[in-house]
Amino acid sequence: MSKIIRKLRIYKKRFKLPESRKLGLVSYPSSSGQAKILNIVHERGRGAPLCHIEMVDTKERSLVIATEGNYIGQKIQIGNEDELKIGNCMPLNKVPEGTVVCAVERAPNDGGRIAVSSGASCSIIGVNKDANTVTLKMPSGQKCTLPGDVRAFIGIAAGGGRTEKPLLKAGRAYYKYKSKGIYWPRVRGVAMNPVDHPHGGGNHQHIGHPSTVSKNAPPGQQVGQIGARRTGLRKGAKKVV
Repeated sequence: MSKIIRKLRIYKKRFKLPESRKLGLVSYPSSSGQAKILNIVHERGRGAPLCHIEMVDTKERSLVIATEGNYIGQKIQIGNEDELKIGNCMPLNKVPEGTVVCAVERAPNDGGRIAVSSGASCSIIGVNKDANTVTLKMPSGQKCTLPGDVRAFIGIAAGGGRTEKPLLKAGRAYYKYKSKGIYWPRVRGVAMNPVDHPHGGGNHQHIGHPSTVSKNAPPGQQVGQIGARRTGLRKGAKKVV
């Protein structure tokens, strides 16, 4: 009888969800005004540091992405349309072209979804006052048009250069992926014996049968491309500008 494959060996010790280690919801405050940075903290599994901020007037506390240059005790403006300063939060339609921003919202009041990893940033390349839209150049190089009411932090996300230091050994990579809830190292099925995996065995490493599997197949057989409508390279993908 064959062994239980990796897909079915999910248990608590190895597959702890990263959500259980989160410090809280990372989002902009609901009110506008001046805020004070209370602390700068690290969250497991996240590259960029986070800031605990408190609104001066309403005493509302929030957890936001730290920008390069933030420090404890710093006063920043949330939603202030007049002061263009690194670390402040402003609507994109009030930010001039060429400005570098991070933690950009995709839709108003969603808390910031774009350019939130360490060292990430977007550039504003166009502002349409009539349509109330803003065009951004994303970290990938693609262009994206967003509503002008969405907010962003002025500057780049803190923690840039984090990936420049090499891991050097497999043990560090293991703990890196463990904090993200990712199983590592991941052995290829074709490198296994036939008793260990449906793709294993043979005089050379090959699957030996179609990699597409029916969705109605038993759980131990569902490896590869499960219920695939099509396979192969996709044509006509978006071109990076």
